[in-house]
Amino acid sequence: MRQIAEFVAVLSCSLFAGASIYINLVEHPARMECGVETAATEFGPSYRRATIMQASLAALGLLSSIAAWLAGATFWWLVAGALLGSVMPFTLIVILPTNKLLLSPALDKRSIEAERLLALWGRLHAVRSVLSALALLLFLYLAFFMKSV
Repeated sequence: MRQIAEFVAVLSCSLFAGASIYINLVEHPARMECGVETAATEFGPSYRRATIMQASLAALGLLSSIAAWLAGATFWWLVAGALLGSVMPFTLIVILPTNKLLLSPALDKRSIEAERLLALWGRLHAVRSVLSALALLLFLYLAFFMKSV
């Protein structure tokens, strides 16, 4: 049970971190290269699809790290899971207001405000990338270098 939970935690975190970093390094910059109007238009469909995937992965990673800890894994598995899980409240409290403004039908998609919101969103999303990458590094360290603990 413990090994399965650890595997699921590492896999979930890997997929989440990879997707998050991809969004910051590839998708969002490419979106912005297309111009503000196109970027603001593309944001909605991309956001809806990414939300489902990333929320599921973050929750699964957190829950499986808790399961691993309850099955006897070191407390650090719980810490790594909490680090990954922290992206959920960060998203809801910090990023969601920006998301709502970007998704608002009242937003002029050609405006300086749209450009400002998209730039802000990219910076805020980078925090998710950093948090998930740190969680992944800790998970990998635990999985490969602390097997006997």
